Parts: sequence; structure tokens; C-alpha cells
Amino acid sequence: MFQRAIRHADGDVIQVGDVAVRLTVSRRARQISVRVDRARGEVVAVAPSARRLGEAAAFARERGLWIAAHAAELTPPTRLAPGLTITLFGEPCRLGRAPGRVSLEAAGWERGARLAYGADGAAYAEAVVRLVKREAKTWFSPRLAGHCAALGVPVPKFGVGDARTRWGSCTPAGPRHAASIRLSWRLALAPPEVADYVAAHECAHLLEANHGPKFWRHVRQLVGDERAHRRWLREQGAWLHGFGA
Repeated sequence: MFQRAIRHADGDVIQVGDVAVRLTVSRRARQISVRVDRARGEVVAVAPSARRLGEAAAFARERGLWIAAHAAELTPPTRLAPGLTITLFGEPCRLGRAPGRVSLEAAGWERGARLAYGADGAAYAEAVVRLVKREAKTWFSPRLAGHCAALGVPVPKFGVGDARTRWGSCTPAGPRHAASIRLSWRLALAPPEVADYVAAHECAHLLEANHGPKFWRHVRQLVGDERAHRRWLREQGAWLHGFGA
């Protein structure tokens, strides 16, 4: 008897042995692949288009042994929930919740914001992220100004975002646009010297839109030897990206 092929949709989850694998479409992908997303604590099968999700599912099943081995290394993401203690630019900070309110509570200060009554866990986590972004902007602003002064360049527009693939980005000034820098809010959870290194890194891109010798000389002028900071991000980056997932 003829059996109709299963049609998959972006975001579907299939079982490969004991491991749940999420199917996803990436327009940037050129071929079918399977990868481990350590930030989200999951295995993902990627297809370049929705019509090829079936191929991605089949490929994931063929890679069952590889998936089982690498899934064992995954850790679940850290939920931003009331009572959790995070380290905000090196200072322990407890996440608080009261009726209609979310807060960050450190030893010498407290920051809060309104929260809808009855808000669920996802809404609470989003409110925490907004508070952390606000703190991050306050912390980074004078450091960016100092780095720009040392490099002899104007301070660019600055924002804090939620990029998943990079810690920061820089757009140097052009004929039709002003310079801008954007940093990940998760850097607030990193050691202060690591967060400051990323800020310096992006400021150096205002002068050099590459990673050549001149660029690294600018970075070292600002923060000294950057290798330990880069190593920390490589080793702990997945852990950082696990917050708020």
C-alpha cells in the first residue's frame, strides 16, 4: 500500500533514538546539516528551505550515533526565574518578584520595573532582560566613550541587543550613515574585563573594519593582551547564551 511521505514544518521536533531534534529552516544554509546548539541545549537539523525539511529529518536519523554522543554533552538553558542569582558585571544580583513588579537586587542597590499581574514565566524573563539591558547600557556607555577618546574617534550611536551569533557589531561611519556599535546584553553576565574587551574590540573596528595587525594593535592599546578574554568567551560563550532561552 502506498504511504504518503510525512510533511514537516519549520520548528517540528522529531525523535532520533532518545534525543529530540528540532527541524529548522535557515535561508543562509546551502545544504542539509545537523548541529548542536549548546546555547539552547538542543540538537538542530537544518534545511535551506521548508520543502527540504524531510531530507533534514532523514539525515538526522542517519546521524543517530553522532547525535547521541554529542547530546550527552548538552546542559539545559538557565531560566531567568524569581530567586535566581546572577552575576551582573561581577556583582551578585538576585532576581526578585512581587505583585506587579520585577526586580534586580544587589547588596547596595535595587532596580525594578512594572510587571503585569499574572504574567507567566516567559513574560517575567523578558522583563528581567529589559532590566539587564538598561543596566548594560549604563555600564558600557562611559567605557565606550573612554575607548573612543583613546583612539581619537567620535563616540558612535550605541545599543544593546540580543544577537545569537556574535557578542558585538560595529558599523563604521559612511557617506550616508553614522557609525554605530551594538553589544549583546549577555555580556553583563560575563566578568567585567571580558565585557570591556568586547567594547574595546568594537571601538577598534571604527578605525579598522578587519582583524588585521593594525586592528589588534588598537585593541591592545585599549585593554592590553586580549587572549585570555577571547579564550573565556570561547569556553563560556554557550553558557552565557543559555540565559533567558
